[in-house]
Amino acid sequence: MTPPPTVLTTHADDPEPPPLHPSPLPFTAPWSYELHFPCDPRAPGIARLTLRAVLTTHGLAELTDRAELLTSELATNSVRHTKGPAFVRLHWLNPVLRVSVWDMGPDLPPLPTPRTVPAYADSGRGLLILDLLADRWGGCGTGEGPYGPAGKTIWFELALPPQLPPGALAA
Repeated sequence: MTPPPTVLTTHADDPEPPPLHPSPLPFTAPWSYELHFPCDPRAPGIARLTLRAVLTTHGLAELTDRAELLTSELATNSVRHTKGPAFVRLHWLNPVLRVSVWDMGPDLPPLPTPRTVPAYADSGRGLLILDLLADRWGGCGTGEGPYGPAGKTIWFELALPPQLPPGALAA
């Protein structure tokens, strides 16, 4: 036998019920998202889709194309050159988006130059693209420690352009 449905009643003097969902974060509020993925060739595509959904939802569409390309490059390198899991972390601190990709590979890749990557090469340009499109980027190796295995993190930052004050163009 199923129990009868619960009926909520309110009276004029009852306090206002709590909202069903929390209010969205203000645009300037910081936030972070992480996506953990296995060493799987589908992972970079999933990272791209996730990043696009997060940035679109947070009103950062103007950063999406560059962030998607750079995240795809780094996630692809993780899947291609390491054997273990990886993760992508998105961190917003207005007006800067930082995307970090961690994997279990202990070595930071050398920065190639246009001379070291032949024109006919199928790969090897990811860090050159990163260097051209990111506002800032870097990387660091992490040694074996109490919090987990060794690996490396490569990150990049994209900043929103500064907003002009209203009427600045008219002056």
